[in-house]
Amino acid sequence: MLAGRGPRAATVGRVVHDVLDYARFGAGLLVVVLATVLLAWRSGIGLGWTPLTSLARAVVQLSIVALLLRGILAVPWTVVAFLALMLTTASVTASGRLSELWHGRRAAVIGVVVGACVALTLVFVLRLVALEPRYLVAVAGIIIGNAMSAATLSGRNFLRGVRHRRDEVEAWLSLGASPSRAHLEIGQEAVRESLLPNLDQTRSTGLVTLPGAFVGALFGGASPAVAAQFQLVVLAGIALAMTVTGVIVTRLLSRSPYLPPAPS
Repeated sequence: MLAGRGPRAATVGRVVHDVLDYARFGAGLLVVVLATVLLAWRSGIGLGWTPLTSLARAVVQLSIVALLLRGILAVPWTVVAFLALMLTTASVTASGRLSELWHGRRAAVIGVVVGACVALTLVFVLRLVALEPRYLVAVAGIIIGNAMSAATLSGRNFLRGVRHRRDEVEAWLSLGASPSRAHLEIGQEAVRESLLPNLDQTRSTGLVTLPGAFVGALFGGASPAVAAQFQLVVLAGIALAMTVTGVIVTRLLSRSPYLPPAPS
């Protein structure tokens, strides 16, 4: 009986230890996000409880994904379904941000899907990363997320540009120019502005920032050299995905024969 209680007591002890660790982690995370909410409120930014609700949603989603990944990584063919879920979620999120624009939702979906697929295909066809479920999910998650950001940023920049240069666009159209030509420079500027933050981060990698892929690979036991290679592949893939996405989104939006209404 005494021998039987030993393993059981050890198991209970580990469970209690894990629960306390999670509780301590959750409390610390709550302090950080409440500090954000308080600072935003005192500064009059007007975020309300958005930082807290966003983090709560992230906790739920990451918990579900962590459970799903256990099964996905064990059964490789399910990776395809998971990638489709990521692409769908990213496309829907970006399309919601561009609903004010003519066919903005369609442009966002096409831009995200094509941009992410082009970058991922090139990365794995060139064998820059081994085509294994864990690497595919990791790289795809990063690239799809940045394609989503590129669609949103380039589309919103395009909308601001058209509103700011409305007279110029109308002048082009009155001279017989096609909508694509009238919006060309606005679209180019919108893509450029959406890419600059990512390019600045790429330029400062290793000196100012240590990106997540590099740190994650190190935590996973990879050598610094292998982690650096993985991060470089991710950075190159992100740049390609964001460029393709931004160009597609703005080119599709540029075909609009209508000008968006002035902000109320």
